[in-house]
Amino acid sequence: MAKKKAIESVYRISQLARLFRLSRSTLLYYDRIGLLRPSGRTGANYREYSDADRMRLEQICRYRRTGMSLETIESVLAAPRQKTVKALERRLEALNREIHDLRSQQQTIVELLKDKSVIAGTRVMDKQRWVAVLRAAGLDDAAMGQWHVAFERMSPEAHQDFLESLGIDAAEIAEIRSWSVQNSG
Repeated sequence: MAKKKAIESVYRISQLARLFRLSRSTLLYYDRIGLLRPSGRTGANYREYSDADRMRLEQICRYRRTGMSLETIESVLAAPRQKTVKALERRLEALNREIHDLRSQQQTIVELLKDKSVIAGTRVMDKQRWVAVLRAAGLDDAAMGQWHVAFERMSPEAHQDFLESLGIDAAEIAEIRSWSVQNSG
């Protein structure tokens, strides 16, 4: 019994653009810079994209959602998996720095407004609001302490970031984290 050959799809530029919610000019640009070249051309010289091209575009779009530059994406797609992991780790570190900077800016704006009631209408969570949420969830002081111990044990860097996001000063953060480590017994 002969194996059936898989039928490969062929996409025109407008079809591929619609499929990924991109503009036609974006795909033309990707072709111009060599990031995504069509696999073929029709007799009338229209671009034709294969399933492999579609899968490459899917990867490009996924990496774009991480905020990677097109140059980085091009090198990642041409590189072994190890380089891809390193590039993603670098991007994650950059995002963590950006988030930290944005939280700092957010806290500075709240301080400049000098009106704590402004926080109620925003997505800003400060220490007092967080404690109120935990108390409303039924946590007493001992349970909140255990929450910190677990957070510190499972993800110390995220614990640090979270405490900073609440606008807690460095001395108090150091105290909370030190207490959490000492009580993790």
